[in-house]
Amino acid sequence: MQIGIPKEIKTHEYRVGATPHSVRELVAHRHRVLVQSGAGAAIGLPDELYRAEGAEIVDSANEVFARAELVVKVKEPQPQECALLRPGQVLFTYLHLAADPQQTSRLLASGATAIAYETVTSPAGGLPLLAPMSEVAGRMAIQAGASCLEKPHGGSGVLLGGVPGVAPARVVILGGGVVGYNAARMAVGLGAEVTVADPSLERLRRLDELFAGRIRTRHATGGAIESLVLKADLTIGAALLPGARTPRLVPRDWLARMQPGSVLVDVSIDQGGCFESSHPTTHADPTYVVDGIVHYCVANMPGAVARTSTFALNSATLPFVLALADKGWQRATADDPHLAAGVNIDAGRIVCAAVAEAFAAT
Repeated sequence: MQIGIPKEIKTHEYRVGATPHSVRELVAHRHRVLVQSGAGAAIGLPDELYRAEGAEIVDSANEVFARAELVVKVKEPQPQECALLRPGQVLFTYLHLAADPQQTSRLLASGATAIAYETVTSPAGGLPLLAPMSEVAGRMAIQAGASCLEKPHGGSGVLLGGVPGVAPARVVILGGGVVGYNAARMAVGLGAEVTVADPSLERLRRLDELFAGRIRTRHATGGAIESLVLKADLTIGAALLPGARTPRLVPRDWLARMQPGSVLVDVSIDQGGCFESSHPTTHADPTYVVDGIVHYCVANMPGAVARTSTFALNSATLPFVLALADKGWQRATADDPHLAAGVNIDAGRIVCAAVAEAFAAT
């Protein structure tokens, strides 16, 4: 099979869909890999490394899309990339379609088969291709939030861990999954006062055991969330409904009652965001202020640490890419129901129930 790896074009997106080591494995399975020139250059993966592992380096995205049967990316296809997709072609990448009707329409019109990393499941019930970037984003959320709390960045001027004689920042994390756990680890390590709210009591018990009393936990009722957010210095939005639009947990009218200069970091923005006042931002212009509250809503947070993120993501995606290439997508998904859960769009039809429900509501 011909596998195409285009250069990512989303603003400040430096990750790449395949590392040279991944190319080596694909070539060993007798596949041809087309890599757009410069696809990995920004993270220390020059064309020469790809060529040494057997890739063919091509000059343009147009050529990658024109020749490849399977296109492997990181971020959702931008409009100009959707225009290059064709019937019968397979796209494997993050999509987050539930909050993006425009992209959904473009993919439907392309006739291609679109398989989303974020809805591929595991036998244990997890999301194995979302987890690596959730780990990165959860850890980054605390770094970003701590920076936003600094007065020159619009924040209240609170140091996350405090100092002797001065209280630390109050950090509230909405969601105790992979993002929430990793955010809590970072925040606890920096000395913040951390509370995690989640609707699952089983998950809260697990977090309580893992942190051995170093965090507080709350059952995520509306009232509990309100009381926590209004007193927080930093709130991390880490909620997730696989494939579906993220629930809005913080209404717009709460902002006026929050601590002035407090910060909202919306890690769930790819799926529509946890906060009613959220809208996607980029690494070029990551924050904005509403009612005195700093919002950080970058839709590709792990792209800022692109080298770490690329290697972490490739470790998870490679077995699935090999399955798709070795067997073709139809047999691969027939053999593996967890990979089949990743199929969002096929030949002009939405086949993921969560996406179909969200799309019908727009």
